[in-house]
Amino acid sequence: MKSFFKIVFATILGMFLTFFLMLIILGIAISASGGKKEVIVKENSILHITLNEALQDRPSEKVFENFSIGNLNKPLSLREVIENIEKASADDDVSGIFLDLSTVKAGMAAIEEVRNALLDFKKSGKFIIAYGEVLSQSEYYLATVADKIYVHPTGLAELKGLRSEILFFKGTLDKLGLEPQVFRHGKFKSAVEPFIQDKLSDANREQVRTFLNSFWNHILEGIAKERKMQMSELQQIASNLQVTNAADAKQMKLVDELKYRDEVLEELKTKTEAEAIDKIHFVSMERYRDVKSKKERGTDKIAVVYAEGDIVDGNGDEDEVGSVEFSKAIRKARLDERVKAVVLRVNSPGGSALASETIWREVALTKKAKPVIVSMGNLAASGGYYISCDADTIVAQPNTITGSIGVFGLFFNYRNLMNKIGVSVDTVKTAKYADVMSPTRVVTAPESLVIQREIERIYDTFITRVANGRKLSKAQVDSIGQGRVWSGEDAKRIGLVDVLGGLDTAIAIAARKAKLDKYRITELPFQEGTLEKMIKKLSGETEDEVTERVLGDSYYYYQQFEKLKKMQSYQARLPYNIRLN
Repeated sequence: MKSFFKIVFATILGMFLTFFLMLIILGIAISASGGKKEVIVKENSILHITLNEALQDRPSEKVFENFSIGNLNKPLSLREVIENIEKASADDDVSGIFLDLSTVKAGMAAIEEVRNALLDFKKSGKFIIAYGEVLSQSEYYLATVADKIYVHPTGLAELKGLRSEILFFKGTLDKLGLEPQVFRHGKFKSAVEPFIQDKLSDANREQVRTFLNSFWNHILEGIAKERKMQMSELQQIASNLQVTNAADAKQMKLVDELKYRDEVLEELKTKTEAEAIDKIHFVSMERYRDVKSKKERGTDKIAVVYAEGDIVDGNGDEDEVGSVEFSKAIRKARLDERVKAVVLRVNSPGGSALASETIWREVALTKKAKPVIVSMGNLAASGGYYISCDADTIVAQPNTITGSIGVFGLFFNYRNLMNKIGVSVDTVKTAKYADVMSPTRVVTAPESLVIQREIERIYDTFITRVANGRKLSKAQVDSIGQGRVWSGEDAKRIGLVDVLGGLDTAIAIAARKAKLDKYRITELPFQEGTLEKMIKKLSGETEDEVTERVLGDSYYYYQQFEKLKKMQSYQARLPYNIRLN
């Protein structure tokens, strides 16, 4: 009887899944066959900007999130947000922007790019009104471009400074009986410190303080300029924690008025001469994406190739920069005669030194064929800088994290852990060093010399690549290398970066170098279509998606432990996480 019910249940489940798949395919067919409806922007419309979704350079589609038949739009990319703002400035039917802020999920450099686009928008003479019930520092920094900043009367606002948080695992490893065996070059190559110390070294603390101060001064300068205040005044507010709520923010002149949403909407109604609040013509960023730009586009192309995530050997997954798949994308852009220039958008903390060298080679070959411009996002450090260094021009934001030119090797000895749980090991070898770097024993002194020699060789290759690409001597690169992390602003001062700006700046430079007046953008690497992803995920969300949804804000800490699994090799990697919220 149990077998009978199992068969019946399996049959019903199979029929349900088949029916569900047919609905999905039907939805895709309807969406594709109908095409995208033309978006009509009415006179006196307002572009409604919310940034509640994670703002990535090139977001991947998590197809079962907010899924509905016929609605297969993927989240807005950073470039699409910038393009929308640019289009709106030249659109006679758009009167202004409502910057509706609640939670801005974006890195510091991404926020800077959006903010700069809004500053350019203001040159059109159109209004920007910002409103939020809660304004953390990231939302507030973005809001300061607005003509007026309004906050909910009982809401919250913050201005308290930046922090960098680094997790240290030494105590955990000691308790588990895991012995980290570390090899490195560079006194600032601090990515290994979390495994061998329980706090920052003096050198590490020095570099963190330096680039944090660089970022913070840039933020204060931007706020002071738009709010017509002194940087020293803002620093005093932050240092004394004088702003913790909306009323404080109003008193300190950080915001203009305390208003409820209906009061803000009433003002927008007046500005657009709408008959009533519900008659205001708002156009969302997702809908405005489908409004055609008035900019003329030619047949020639500029390829924007996205390097977002950890750099890993092999193919990697959609959140990583796999050396095989990414090299293929660069090669595709190089061999495509219609592609006249390449913009390499880097948003990576680095990773495998070997994978970085593999990608560097493809970039170097492409540079011989056509202009290659690098646009650095939130971070392009260590391996992220390795793959960037040979470009014709490197563009970064003042608050981009970059540099970290250094190498380390990390291997774990599991012997003590194995002893704790009663596991023993016996080894038979055909040569003395057949078990070198085995996790079941400590590395010997002769082996340490060999491994350190490899670290030095890889570091020498790294600084040679940088020296040749940046037209510097190896001694100069070594003096600013040693694993030291720099802000984009400081990196420009010492020659690691050429121009301060965003992705649009890099694209403009690429067009100029390729002598293009009209062009279109093509994006690489190729992303799987919605149907392929749906079929792959039909059995449910991936493990990472479920974990991220369950852990929420704690997912970051889970990720740090997961990354440990992939670090038992020679690495060119950055350890930092900086929080603006």
